[in-house]
Amino acid sequence: VWGAWMVFSFCAVAFPPAWGKMVQKTPIAETENRMSEEERLPGRCSRESAAEQVYIVMPQHLNSFGKLFGGQLAAWIDVIAGVVATRHCRMPITTAAIDNLRFRESVSQNELLVLRARMTHTGRTSMEVRVDSYVEDILNGERKLVNTAFVIEVALGPDGKPCPVPPFTPCSAEEQADYDAGEKRRPIGPKKYDLYE
Repeated sequence: VWGAWMVFSFCAVAFPPAWGKMVQKTPIAETENRMSEEERLPGRCSRESAAEQVYIVMPQHLNSFGKLFGGQLAAWIDVIAGVVATRHCRMPITTAAIDNLRFRESVSQNELLVLRARMTHTGRTSMEVRVDSYVEDILNGERKLVNTAFVIEVALGPDGKPCPVPPFTPCSAEEQADYDAGEKRRPIGPKKYDLYE
């Protein structure tokens, strides 16, 4: 009996923390806190954030040649891309870059300019939004492509620094094609845009 008591006393003094840990389980909350913020964000498809905007081209939108001013188109593209990015991440955003402003068709006064925008790819903190611009004939409704631009938007946290965004999850064959094309463009991104992650 004396020997058994000595062994028990030695174990209790030498290894007390170990006994408690053997019967404790890691709290669920602690396990969840170890997950990265990106892992907790649910994926979203492009139809959840897609947007369309129609403008009537007026005199104040024209350049000295009577055609739509390129800077005006860039501003409209920036606005609708920001709408899509904000809907996707539900956070403040900033524009990092607009790629491609080559006019395929001219746009004149009183014509309709239609902008259609959708999410095509996401990085860790950035979002790629495709914006297609069309000029629409007001008599027959025919549309001609004016420009296709890819806009890089970055989500900002409360501290004003880039923060993780929900991943883009394709929900259709078209969205998957958009995502695959974005994957091919992505390697170019870090070389061109410091904020593109």
